[in-house]
Amino acid sequence: MAKKEESTNMVERFAEFKELKHIDKTTMISVLEESFRNVLAKMFGTDENLDVIMNPDKGDVQIFQNLEVVPDGEVQNPYTQISLSDARADSNPDVEIGEEHTREIIFEKFGRRAILNLRQTLQSKILDLQKEAIFAQFKGREGELVNGEVYQTWSKETLLLDSEDNELLLPRPEAIPGDFFRKGENVRAVIKTVENKNNNIRIIVSRTSEDFLRRLFELEVPEIHDGLISIRAVARIPGERAKIAVESYDDHIDPVGACVGVKGSRIHGIVRELRNENIDVIPFTKNTELFIQRALSPAKISSMRLNEEEKRAEVFLRPEEVPLAIGKNALNIKLASKLTGYVIDVYRDNGEDFNDDIYLDEFKDEIDAWVIDALKSIGCVTAKNVLAMDRQSIIDKADLEEDTVDNLLSILKAEFED
Repeated sequence: MAKKEESTNMVERFAEFKELKHIDKTTMISVLEESFRNVLAKMFGTDENLDVIMNPDKGDVQIFQNLEVVPDGEVQNPYTQISLSDARADSNPDVEIGEEHTREIIFEKFGRRAILNLRQTLQSKILDLQKEAIFAQFKGREGELVNGEVYQTWSKETLLLDSEDNELLLPRPEAIPGDFFRKGENVRAVIKTVENKNNNIRIIVSRTSEDFLRRLFELEVPEIHDGLISIRAVARIPGERAKIAVESYDDHIDPVGACVGVKGSRIHGIVRELRNENIDVIPFTKNTELFIQRALSPAKISSMRLNEEEKRAEVFLRPEEVPLAIGKNALNIKLASKLTGYVIDVYRDNGEDFNDDIYLDEFKDEIDAWVIDALKSIGCVTAKNVLAMDRQSIIDKADLEEDTVDNLLSILKAEFED
């Protein structure tokens, strides 16, 4: 009796298994039926005359074989035909030759080997379904933040297990320099790619991806999560430095201040997660020249020439500002180029008249602050930057009135007159 219960309650027994592997009940019933049919087809040569009925409520299975009734002694295939005498003896006394006789097959009567074969077939199909389900589930989550517990670490990669025991692989190139994990430690990363090679699912996660920085800011800054602040661009050199450009859709919200938090409370957690990676938060602007200026901060630009077609920017700076623009190991200029999408070429402005130039901020007593801001927005930060431009260009680019520009030029020219 124990063997019969074990074999007839397979739907029920595998119900728990399918819960763990995220296979829905309908699919599970279909897999069971297909598995039974495959095993029976091997035993009988065909499954075309078989009816396999799954009863998920009772947790059992019924198998019926439909046989053609032929005269006694003329049975050629016992799997598709039955003699008239045998059919009438099998609870069907009124059956006639040429009719169909249905009899129930008790699967467990075929013995241990048949049940073992069924189990192996079923397990193989469930494993394939499980892999397909995992691939479909994670393929749609690329770029999403995940948490995993360190299960094992090798020289080239670290194996993480998520809360559902799915395997996540963190290759060494996708780990931040300085990452060192202990077994059982919780690690955050983003899903980078999901591969399916020869039915072998590999979920690759990354901590060096720019998406990782994006997800961390979304997690730490409620305004980003709520859509009040948008991350417009990200550039990273993992473990070293990063720049992120943000934009606010609410005039009352300072995007930089919101991302940094009071006394750096929000950004400090992100910096620690990134192994002390320095992060510059920059306000985004559609004004290319101003965006490049902000990206090269803390350096102060004297003037700039843009080539929109080639996406190149020639930036001129005082000699003492050049090291700031380039940064240690050229990190600042590399990140600025990556953030803005422009190749930035830095030049020292060594003209003789350069030393006599004056920053526009020094004219605040004579020129309104909003006019100075408008000039800065087009890349003019010094008096000679402005004087080097054509009057009409200043009007058009800075969106200033003619009288305002005339007054401006008069003030600046007077400063350099003998």
